[in-house]
Amino acid sequence: MQKKYSAKEVQTLVERLKEEYDRVLKRQREVTEEIREDNRRLRARLSVLEGQRGEVSEALMRAVAEGERIKKEGNEQAENDRRELRLLAEKCRLLCDRLNAKYPDEEDVSDFQDFTHSLLVYLGEEEAEEPEFNMEEVLNPKYPLDLSKLCKELGLMEEDA
Repeated sequence: MQKKYSAKEVQTLVERLKEEYDRVLKRQREVTEEIREDNRRLRARLSVLEGQRGEVSEALMRAVAEGERIKKEGNEQAENDRRELRLLAEKCRLLCDRLNAKYPDEEDVSDFQDFTHSLLVYLGEEEAEEPEFNMEEVLNPKYPLDLSKLCKELGLMEEDA
């Protein structure tokens, strides 16, 4: 059997349901408003970040361009320095040839000739002379070997004071 409700019971039930609905609706509106506020705040932050990203991109592009410019200037300066060094080496070579012709037995001329040669080797204009190693001389020396002198020359033994 169905229970019959009085008008007052129905009215109380309706008011209770209406209050619950109003509370739920109010809470939903508050949540919606919070979400809208978060959304607005996040959009503002996104706008700021997008502006910063543009600035960072421009700064990176300027930095890359500046780096390329510096690299190019460095390469040009290095090339100019190499040219100057080649000119100096050529002048040294010519002077060395003249000094060698005029003073062939002077020690200073020999030192200057060694310097000029090392400069030209550094520039790649002459080949480095490999020290000659004659195994025959090692196996059959023409003079008696002084092992203590040899060890001192090689730095394997200290010289006597």
